[in-house]
Amino acid sequence: MNNIKINRLNHAFVREISYILETEIKDKHIQFVTINEVRITNDLSHAKIYVTVLNDDYRIDTLKALNQAKGFIRKELASRVDIRHIPELEFIYDESIEYGNRIEEELKKIKKNNKE
Repeated sequence: MNNIKINRLNHAFVREISYILETEIKDKHIQFVTINEVRITNDLSHAKIYVTVLNDDYRIDTLKALNQAKGFIRKELASRVDIRHIPELEFIYDESIEYGNRIEEELKKIKKNNKE
């Protein structure tokens, strides 16, 4: 599968899964989820969906709820994305934003200490 098609599918999955979570799923644990990225394998068999949660206290409950709803989400994707076989979905908490924020805070501390 060529990379251009995979990239298009990744973007389509981000858009469609975000829409499904916002409009179709009524679980209170999935209310404040952001889909940051989707990575679909070249053979289209597996998709890793990287998410963040507004309130970090609900991270575990949210991931549990997302993984319980993935059958429904796959079914919805099948009707929205023009692809022969919808890949298996795996929801993963995206720690890259959290990591970036920690680095930014450390840089601010260093800058502040250098001014003193």
